[in-house]
Amino acid sequence: MSRPLFLIILICLTLGTLTIATLIGSASLSPAEAISSLTGSGDPMIRELIFELRLPRVLTAFGTGAALAVAGVMLQVLLRNPLADPYILGTSGGAAVAALTAMTFGIAGLFLDLAAFAGALGSTLLVFTLARSDGSWSPGRLLLTGVVAAAGWGALITLILALSPDTNLRGMLFWLMGDFSFVTNPWPSLAVATAATLAGLLLARSLNILATGPQQATLMGVSVMPLRIGLYFGSSLLTAVAVTTAGTVGFVGLVIPHLIRLVTGADHRIVVPSAALAGGSLLVMSDLLARTVVAPRQLPVGAITAAIGVPLFLILLKRSQPQQD
Repeated sequence: MSRPLFLIILICLTLGTLTIATLIGSASLSPAEAISSLTGSGDPMIRELIFELRLPRVLTAFGTGAALAVAGVMLQVLLRNPLADPYILGTSGGAAVAALTAMTFGIAGLFLDLAAFAGALGSTLLVFTLARSDGSWSPGRLLLTGVVAAAGWGALITLILALSPDTNLRGMLFWLMGDFSFVTNPWPSLAVATAATLAGLLLARSLNILATGPQQATLMGVSVMPLRIGLYFGSSLLTAVAVTTAGTVGFVGLVIPHLIRLVTGADHRIVVPSAALAGGSLLVMSDLLARTVVAPRQLPVGAITAAIGVPLFLILLKRSQPQQD
């Protein structure tokens, strides 16, 4: 399959996914009702349902999924390992610990976002610092260190939840497992995901070279350290936005980049935009399942993505064992 054709298919899939998720819910809508509402001639209640409830949630899920997928691409380039992912490496866990701590002290708004960013960045730097050996990073060592860090953040999250008041516990726990129920403004996640995708396209050639190794990248004229620092900050920012928007949604950054590379190869000129589109579509459909499978009750969207990601992670882990250091 040619790359332009693959992108066209992904764009069509994305539009179809967004449309289906907007129409289907506890009260399903027909295309005619949706079109009438868009033109201003339909039922005001249906228009409010679309523009005040459904569309913000769908767009937020898309932006969050795109952000996680692009963050996964960045981390996989940094580690040169297809098993890298914000969730597995503890980046999401660090952001969640910082966000929950901020919530415990009544912090909200911009300061909550900054706390999550600091937690994600701190966790990423911690993993890379601990995994450094003999002046270099081993991809296998980085992955194992990230898994241990993620387990440590998980223990801290459990402690925070155990010490939290009972009145806040259910909401914090449900948010932690992935929840789009209370989102009203999709633009922050969409803006950050779009900016990261455009930056990835501009740096695609450098990412292709860095993926072959830092020494080769240096010989090819790539400024390795500034690029690595940019990837640190970029992946941390994307993860922080995703965590503050919907909690710790796992495995999107693992599943999507790997599957895209299986279909199109490792050229980041196609991997980055394809991952953004496919990651957004996956999370939109996961959220649709979460709110319709046992309606009117809702499942945590993180449970849906984990059901997809865990089996694939085990398969990838088994395949990668012979290449581990």
